[in-house]
Amino acid sequence: MPGAHAPPFEPRAAFFLDLDGTLLEIAETPEAVEHENHDVSLVEKLHQATGGALALVSGRTLESIDKIVAPLKLPAAGQHGVERRDALGRIHRDPFPVDELQKAARAVEVFAKRHEGLVFENKGYSIALHYRLAPQHREAAWNVVRDAALQLGHVAEVQGGKMVVELKPAGRDKGRAIDEFMLEPPFSGRAPVFIGDDVTDEHGFRVVNGLGGHSVKVGVGTTAARWRLPSAGAVRGWLAAWLKQCGSVST
Repeated sequence: MPGAHAPPFEPRAAFFLDLDGTLLEIAETPEAVEHENHDVSLVEKLHQATGGALALVSGRTLESIDKIVAPLKLPAAGQHGVERRDALGRIHRDPFPVDELQKAARAVEVFAKRHEGLVFENKGYSIALHYRLAPQHREAAWNVVRDAALQLGHVAEVQGGKMVVELKPAGRDKGRAIDEFMLEPPFSGRAPVFIGDDVTDEHGFRVVNGLGGHSVKVGVGTTAARWRLPSAGAVRGWLAAWLKQCGSVST
């Protein structure tokens, strides 16, 4: 079980931050997410204070991440680690039959259009079917995505999250992305701190635990994380406090 409080302040931290439900409040749809200028300012200050050792690790695409934190363009892992931009701005993606994924996605999109409240999201290298607005369709949503996965075989996997089911390349997750970041400057040699709120963040928690870092779960639920914060607001407050205490001595 995770600790009941926030982790200790780590002066030489490398931050890995989820967005929705962690840094920002969860919205009814991905497009409806709201943030304030001070949220972006907080991320920018953390990036500067750590000498660039901050990465956003999200289920969103890199393009969507960039829109949220514009004009910043930070190290980031998108689509749960399917795509990764390192500190030098290089994009990393494993080979994957995208055309086959898009063919399989058509049935999922048609299904979503036929059921009010379902939201289909095509991320290019992965797809998501959101049922937050239509929870009564949860089982059917999972079934149609599983059927799509069968067309792709072992190269793809189905992944669940908060009121969403996704189809993505197998073997890519947030934990693997964090592991890759930690092998590169400016992250290497620092203590990883990963904050996330969803089951999709559990891979990252386990990797960070193995590296001797600090894993932080936001909200309720069973988790591998060692620490816990109650809300996105508490996350922002803790990060601001870290800046006040460690920001001037961390680089």
